[in-house]
Order: sequence, then structure tokens, then C-alpha cells
Amino acid sequence: MDGFAAAGHGAVMMSGMGDDPSEGFEELRQTAFGAAYRMLGSVSESEDLAQEALLRLHREREAGKEIDSPAGFLVTVVTRLGIDELRSARARRETYVGEWLPEPILTAEGDDPARHAEIADSLSVALLMVLERLSPEQRAVFLLREVFDYPYERIADILGKSTGAVRKLGSRARQQVEKDEPRFETSPEQRDRLAERFFEAFEEGNLEELEAMLAEDAIVRGDGGGKVPGARRAPIQGRVRCARAMRAARRLIGRMGLTFRRTEVNGQPGLVTVDPDGKLVGVFTVDVAEGRIRELDGIFNPDKLRHLGPVADHEALFRAGRMRAPRAD
Repeated sequence: MDGFAAAGHGAVMMSGMGDDPSEGFEELRQTAFGAAYRMLGSVSESEDLAQEALLRLHREREAGKEIDSPAGFLVTVVTRLGIDELRSARARRETYVGEWLPEPILTAEGDDPARHAEIADSLSVALLMVLERLSPEQRAVFLLREVFDYPYERIADILGKSTGAVRKLGSRARQQVEKDEPRFETSPEQRDRLAERFFEAFEEGNLEELEAMLAEDAIVRGDGGGKVPGARRAPIQGRVRCARAMRAARRLIGRMGLTFRRTEVNGQPGLVTVDPDGKLVGVFTVDVAEGRIRELDGIFNPDKLRHLGPVADHEALFRAGRMRAPRAD
């Protein structure tokens, strides 16, 4: 079983929750939310789906129905609801201003089971962005098979399709994921050491160090949702351009008086930036492959940060940053 399969296996196998409906509730809630988030990439929408799934589980139990695997029941409900939600979300995301990135979750906060390396692997922003390119049903099959380790026969029952059709969906999905998100042997320790060096170079504005750690085809993406001044609407590609863009961003951040806090974002090394009052400005995460930084993602859209705490006034910060910019000779 590879890392994806191992990620969800433990969650789905939490079937012996006992007769007390309240027993293991937090574990069940995390299972439902985790499945929904991997489907949708949205915290608020995932919370709604998880709540609906838990409500249906409660109703089934209240009606006297025996459910051998409460976790499996929740994953099934969330998957079916998630497919419908993704179909409607596609239209909304097509009209989204700029680059769309998943809402970040801080997986190092508290005793979150997502901190386990194999589970965190399936939460990364890079993988979630690849899953965005799949059809809703392909995404569902990939997650159920590769993350939650469901047999094809069970997936076919959930989706109301033949086993053969589900196998085809799964094969196409995995081919797309492996093409866009190749798996490289990088240990968590190696990844964290590289990320630490990278963040130090970023905070210091060291262009040479930044460029040396970037992959040749590195990409920098920022999600401002059309609500943050200065946020680019298209990704930056290439080692040199990415390094220059990051150094420029670091200078602007310095003029704004922002500070950094190292953390874990979606199971990957990340940074949280805050204003002088401690309010959130943005969340950054890096993706490492073959000893190089392959991707740097920044989420600034206030609507995607509110679940993490109070959000800063981006417009006021950018005005202050421009006012403090050095004048040209």
C-alpha cells in the first residue's frame, strides 16, 4: 500500500465505535471533514458536508438501524454530496478572479491526526490543485481508492456504477495525478531542512540562495480572489523569475511591518504572515521534489483566511507599503 492508501486506511477502519452515538464523535467528525476537504478544498463547504453526514448518521441510529462502520457511512455520504457540490463549484471557480487555491488548514495546531506524514501527503496544496483538474467522479474514485483504500466494488456501489466503469475512472485519474504530481523519494526530514533554509533565505531577501534552492520549472502562485491589492492573477514560472518575485515580495512585506511564524500548512512546511496587530495577512506553503523547491503557494484572499482568525486590512497595509517605498532617483 502506498502513501496515499495508508493515509486514509486508518480513518476508515475506525468502525468499532460502540453503541453509544456520542462515542468517538470527534474522530468521526475529523473523518467526515477530512474526506470532504479532500473533495472540495474548502473549509466552510467541508464543514457543512461533514455536519450533514453526521446528522444523517444520527438519524439512522435514532431509527434503530445498525451501522457496522460509522466512519465508512460518513465517507460514503460525504463522497456522494461532494460530487454534487463539485459540479456546482466548477461554475463558481470558472468566474473566480485570479488563481484559485484551496483554503489552508494548519495541520500542526493541536493533536490533529493529519500531522501523520502519510495523511498529510494527501492534504498538500499541490495535490489538491492536481485533483482540481479531474472530473468530480474521477476525484471521488481516486480519493476512495488511493487515500481511503476502498475496494473497487464498494466504490461502484457508492457511485452507482459498474465495477469496470469505476476501474476506468480510477485508472485515468491516477494517470493524470502521476503525470502532474510525480512522487519523489524525499524524506520529511530532508523536506523540512530544505524548507527551513528556504524560509531563512526568503526572510533575508537573499536572491542567490532562493534561486539555488528552486527547481528549474518552479512555480509561484498567489490567491487574492480579486480582493487584495498587488496580488498577481497569474502564476509565475521559472527559477529566475520566481526568485526575483519572491525577493520583491519580501521587500514589500518588510515595508508593511509584517512578521512571520513558521508552521505546518496542509501537512507541508509553511509560513503564516501577520500584521503588527497580529492579524492574518497570508499563508504560504512550499512543495519539495528531488531536493528542490518546486512550488510556493500563497493564500491572501480574506475569505479563505477567516477560519484561522482575525484578518488584516490588506488595502491599508498596501497603502502603507507603497508610501514607505524608496523614491526613484
